[in-house]
Amino acid sequence: MGAKSEPSAIVSELTLLQERDGWLSESGLRDLAARLRLPLHRLESVSTFYTHFRRSPPEERELAVCRDLPCALAGGEGALARLSEREPGLKLREVSCLGRCDRAPAAQLDDGGIELDLSRGESRPLAARTAGPWAAELYSDRAEHYSTLRSRLAGDPAACIRELEDAGLRGMGGAGFPTGRKWSLVAAEASEPRYLICNADESEPGTFKDRQILTDLPHLVIEGMALAARSVGARRGWVFIRHEYAPERRRLAAELERAYAAGALGRDIFGSGFDFDVDVFVSPGGYILGEETALLECMEGRRGEPRNKPPFPGSKGLWGQPTLINNVETFVHAAGILSRGAEWWRGLGRGEFAGHKFVSVSGDVERPQVVLVPMGTPLGELLDFWGGMRDGRAPSAVAPGGASSNFLGADGLDTPLDFEALREAGSMLGSGAAIFVAEGRDLTEVGLNVARFFRNESCGKCVPCRVGSHKAVALVEREGVNPRTRAKLEELDATLSETSICGLGQVALAPLLSLLRGAPE
Repeated sequence: MGAKSEPSAIVSELTLLQERDGWLSESGLRDLAARLRLPLHRLESVSTFYTHFRRSPPEERELAVCRDLPCALAGGEGALARLSEREPGLKLREVSCLGRCDRAPAAQLDDGGIELDLSRGESRPLAARTAGPWAAELYSDRAEHYSTLRSRLAGDPAACIRELEDAGLRGMGGAGFPTGRKWSLVAAEASEPRYLICNADESEPGTFKDRQILTDLPHLVIEGMALAARSVGARRGWVFIRHEYAPERRRLAAELERAYAAGALGRDIFGSGFDFDVDVFVSPGGYILGEETALLECMEGRRGEPRNKPPFPGSKGLWGQPTLINNVETFVHAAGILSRGAEWWRGLGRGEFAGHKFVSVSGDVERPQVVLVPMGTPLGELLDFWGGMRDGRAPSAVAPGGASSNFLGADGLDTPLDFEALREAGSMLGSGAAIFVAEGRDLTEVGLNVARFFRNESCGKCVPCRVGSHKAVALVEREGVNPRTRAKLEELDATLSETSICGLGQVALAPLLSLLRGAPE
């Protein structure tokens, strides 16, 4: 392949340099710049943007502690204070969501190698945990894996797209764009080569379903990718995965080896004449990389700042070529539909709703977990799967689609889990992460926690998001909630939602405001 068919080596080389030295020193960057024949400022620009890269030597022992909503609700601040008293020499570093909200309050030692139970002060190697059988599993035996791909390779690639359109599958990463439509747009592009990316960079507080899918169903993720590649004419794909997911990355790597050994990946897949290769690209950190074009900027060796759209990735994506990007869950459901048919998919939902949905359930709940439920399931029933609310308290609010979704009050617990139903209720399905908040919580503090997350994770490219998110948080911290501050927040929210480049700025203040609108003056 030519040089422009590979993602830039900058991010991977910086990662290797940090793994070798523990940090990115000035001399190390100069040597790397000379070896890559790049100006030093390119490496400086990238290394100072991403949270995973260190520009100073690390402490001998450092603990990364999640500061975001599910961990805050689980008593993270108090656990951290107790730990500080017991371990005065331990360096503590607050970080954004670690993607382990089911183990809240979450913390990791040694750059993610060791997981710490803050509630007990116990440490253990970080490992993926299986959650048992899933209704989304297509096969009863490993020997059957990739049989859907084998059977579909002999048919018309366009038939797969028609099947997805008939099923009505929508993207499960947040935007909810029709999957068949997305695939058809990439397939219709005249330019080649075409690329495919599985976005496994879920970094929003409360969202960890894709992590569990990668642990338990990696073969379906890979099969869905291969089916998509065949449908759109892509011969190269990547799984873009967050660096905190090291155990899940090992699971994925092992399954990729099995897929290649079985002939489901590589050259001449199952003797069909179709070639498709999959690599893993490790994210250097940052919530913004969940946005498709910021992800592409990262893969091309630049700062992860969203691009102006159009053009969209489907026409001009990686290296300016047509690129299909779907998330982990979408590829799994696509494989299911292409195995069992659109009618099967429609029959999975309740009543008029179609399909089923993986949901991360966290917050003030007894046992945070990932569940797979029929579309149309009332939000309140998610609590029944894992023991209800913690300490038997009543729920007062729920964010049904992760930290970026508007909170609904207790009167919204009857809302069906569905794209349109949640939109009509004033929220969204989003990333598929239900965060429950118990009665008695200070809802202003809950909303501020979410607003601080978006302030911290803003890439800073556009002024409205960069400045507006800081102003909003500072305003509430300084003056509290009153009619004047509420009016100012509404004004800031309108500006951000209309003028921010990407979805982060467009929703940054909405969850906070959704809680304040239901609170007394």
